[in-house]
Amino acid sequence: MIKFFRQSYAIQYVILAMMAIAFWVPSFIACKVPVDQSSPVTPLFNVIERLLKFSPYAKLAFAFLLMLVDALLFNAILTENQIVGKVGTMGGFVFILLMNLTRTQVTFYPFMVALFFILLALNELYGVYLAQKPELDLLKAGIYIALASMCYFPSIILILWAFVALPILKKGSLRLQLIPITGLLFTYFLYFSWVFLFGDFLSMIEGYGDWFAELKLSVSGFNTKSIILLSFIVVSAILLFFGGGSSNFEKTVAVRSKMTVNLLLAVFAIFLLFFGDNILLNSLMFMVLSIIIAYEFSYLGNTGWTNLFLTAFLLLVFANHYYFKIL
Repeated sequence: MIKFFRQSYAIQYVILAMMAIAFWVPSFIACKVPVDQSSPVTPLFNVIERLLKFSPYAKLAFAFLLMLVDALLFNAILTENQIVGKVGTMGGFVFILLMNLTRTQVTFYPFMVALFFILLALNELYGVYLAQKPELDLLKAGIYIALASMCYFPSIILILWAFVALPILKKGSLRLQLIPITGLLFTYFLYFSWVFLFGDFLSMIEGYGDWFAELKLSVSGFNTKSIILLSFIVVSAILLFFGGGSSNFEKTVAVRSKMTVNLLLAVFAIFLLFFGDNILLNSLMFMVLSIIIAYEFSYLGNTGWTNLFLTAFLLLVFANHYYFKIL
């Protein structure tokens, strides 16, 4: 299985689509979507939700198509930046698997929309490493993080990730580090100006004020089952990362720097787990783990036992979707 997704075959995209459909069929049958997930601090998500409120099937269809777009974008980003092989769909395969591990994840929720913009921001930061004039890339990264926060507000903390990541990418001057922050502030300035001119500005300010007033780290999103699942994936990724036998692959400085940026992103992903009511609906950690696991699968030496483990795990995930329904 691993060697198949390392190669380049047109049939791979059909298989990935069928795999995604198989994960989502139970959700379309049950057709259970939260009625109202809007918030005063998520204006972009609110617009999308209002456009789709005429039918829960519309919300599910939008989420499903967005997940497929994210998977293709994720695969393209990893391929372009040599985190996985130049051919193949290993990134897309791992992304679809981890982002659809449980029945809880296969629905319409704010972070699902925010993830699209986070991927775009990640791509811009990757491109900074070799850029002679990275200013525009950094400005776009800040804008994408702002748009992500307008769908899932806690993701605004990723602007600090961009700030800290730039020295790792050999772009550590304070001037360059402030450009993403400028992009974020400029985006919010445009939004606030629009609301001031055409909307209810005082209500908007009150909404943000209430959010910050109630802000606190919480473990309410954790439960025993989700902790066991996340711990299992994290341990598997660590074992692959340090003992996967990929040392024969000569990692360039650029690839090592980008993987360090990914590990830094994992720190922020852990922090974000303490926001919200369910860690499975805050999938940044699963995205980071997708990068690490796809990276290791792409350059794994002996794939025998790993293939058996991956096949068994994939069957268990499908069994959970259709029979066990544990999460």
